Amino acid sequence: MSSACPIEARKRKPLRKSRFGCRNCKLRKVKCDEGKPQCKRCISYGVLCNFVSKIPDLQPAAADTEGPSTASETPKLRAALTNAVWTSDASSSYQLNAKCQDFITRYLGRSLMTPDDPIMMQANRKLLELAFAYPFLMHASLAVAFTYDRHMNSSSGCRRTLEECYHWSQSTVLLNNRLGEPIETKDKDPIWGTAAALAILTFSSPDASTPEQAWPLKSSSDASDLDWLHMIRGKMSLWQMVNPLRPDSLFRVMAPTFAHMHSPLPEVGIDGIPSALAAVCNLENSSTAQTNPYFHAAHAVSQVHALSDDEVTTGHTQLFTRSIHGHVEDLLHKKDSVALLLLYLWYRKAGRSIWWIELRARVECPSIRLYLQIYHKENTSIQAFLPGGALANEWN
Repeated sequence: MSSACPIEARKRKPLRKSRFGCRNCKLRKVKCDEGKPQCKRCISYGVLCNFVSKIPDLQPAAADTEGPSTASETPKLRAALTNAVWTSDASSSYQLNAKCQDFITRYLGRSLMTPDDPIMMQANRKLLELAFAYPFLMHASLAVAFTYDRHMNSSSGCRRTLEECYHWSQSTVLLNNRLGEPIETKDKDPIWGTAAALAILTFSSPDASTPEQAWPLKSSSDASDLDWLHMIRGKMSLWQMVNPLRPDSLFRVMAPTFAHMHSPLPEVGIDGIPSALAAVCNLENSSTAQTNPYFHAAHAVSQVHALSDDEVTTGHTQLFTRSIHGHVEDLLHKKDSVALLLLYLWYRKAGRSIWWIELRARVECPSIRLYLQIYHKENTSIQAFLPGGALANEWN
């Protein structure tokens, strides 16, 4: 994408908030016109409007539905399959349509986190078997499969599809309900697999389709811009409860990945950090995490940068996301130039190796680059890392 894209901060007119809008519009963060029996937003998006509680969130409208259904009518859902396939537990069930069955055959026999990893392919097959007894896991798995399909079809852009939104929403609701009940050992792997899938979905689905619409370049910013960090932490908060490295866990095969993810970073100095990056971060031989907010993030970026693209795993990439907390996270919210550069360099490397990181990197990486080129063009140390700079080939 050309760096000469015209960027003008557009002032948006404040819109009157809808107080009585449907749940679908609230989930999609769009203004509901409060039309009944169906609002215009839901009709155009192809979902059943859910002013009434009995209609699920983001329920796709049947292809053969003629006209909107009224609130008193039972909503018309997709026709039943001849060879019905269900996922069900004691509290919920879902019948997979033909497209979902096709996606299970096409994608879920592999490992969608790392598609070419034979160890994870074996674990994923076992997880898929569990999905038929845990609807929240099935919905999460299908949402990831639809997201992966969007990644493979670059012409689809970065916007979430209706199917992604529906299965993501259903998985979130069902998992939250399940976490409010007693957890048995047999439930732990499905819960961890679902939490991992939801973290991937959150990361891979920015609310933007162009760099101009994406953080940090977009005209308005809020606390939700880095929500993906909170989702990753939310997943890790379940670690003690489910312990994916316990002897009977199917995720035990991921021990090397977890080891990379939790490997300790240096406590002092700049060993392993390229001199130019150390200089722009103002790091010295005596620097520590207590004296410099960029310390851990710079070390994490440098470690993944030293690897070839085919050596990079999710464990390596998450070493960096684990370093984003406290002061450096505050600096990212404030659009600090050095913190943005570190995130930019991580996107450039990790996005070439991990597909779900690439989906966000498509828009946020060029958005960061443009932001730095526009608002920090006088900072030659920063510009050296960007396209056209003296260090661009080494880092890009």
